[in-house]
Amino acid sequence: MSARVLVTGALGGLGSAIVDAFAGRGARIAVHHLGQPAQANERCLELIDRGVEAKAFEADVADERSVADLAAAVEEAFGGIDVLVNNAGVMDSAKVIDTDLQLWRRTMSVDLDGVFLCSKHVLPGMLRRGSGVIVNVSSQLAFKGARDYAAYCAAKAGVIGLTRAMARELGPAIRINAIAPGPVDTEFVAPWATEEWIRERTRDSVLGRLAQPHEIAGTVVFLASEDAALYHGQVLHLNGGGVMA
Repeated sequence: MSARVLVTGALGGLGSAIVDAFAGRGARIAVHHLGQPAQANERCLELIDRGVEAKAFEADVADERSVADLAAAVEEAFGGIDVLVNNAGVMDSAKVIDTDLQLWRRTMSVDLDGVFLCSKHVLPGMLRRGSGVIVNVSSQLAFKGARDYAAYCAAKAGVIGLTRAMARELGPAIRINAIAPGPVDTEFVAPWATEEWIRERTRDSVLGRLAQPHEIAGTVVFLASEDAALYHGQVLHLNGGGVMA
């Protein structure tokens, strides 16, 4: 795979694993970040040392001007974008009655608007070339819900609706699919990941454990490959059997 890949939220636990998975297939990688230039540049140097072409790009996925500039900068640096992975996101906890409009809008602007905006501004280049792949990161919570995460669940459900609509509108030349992971063992969940916390969140899972980031990343690479040519508007449930939908 010599694809030109843009991964948003590329420095997080899942994003980093996705970057590594594409790097292992010889992809050229645009490492997106927000406010972490030193970490992003260090990450790119690590990839370059492994023989991978990589460059860091900063943008706020919730801001259209910033996203438009991001897409243009990656297009200029790599000559195009073959694969977009919409991975950037936030997850704030609040009961519905305590969720103020600021928290609601912040979640929607990053987790849903960000997917829309990045897709909107990457798609023109894909359409000119007549091919491209978008993989959107949703969540099993879009299907099962979760106490104290109404905004996140709603945004991730929106990602699934957006994925299916775009697939209908833009296929077959552009393939657009989503993944809906269960809980993943990353630095993000580490502060809460006691044995009891893990048992509660994997109670309905066949495997009964958290997913490892590389297990999710492999599916993203698969969806970006020609082996997934028949996948359009699909949602793959990577949760060890926790949600059968």
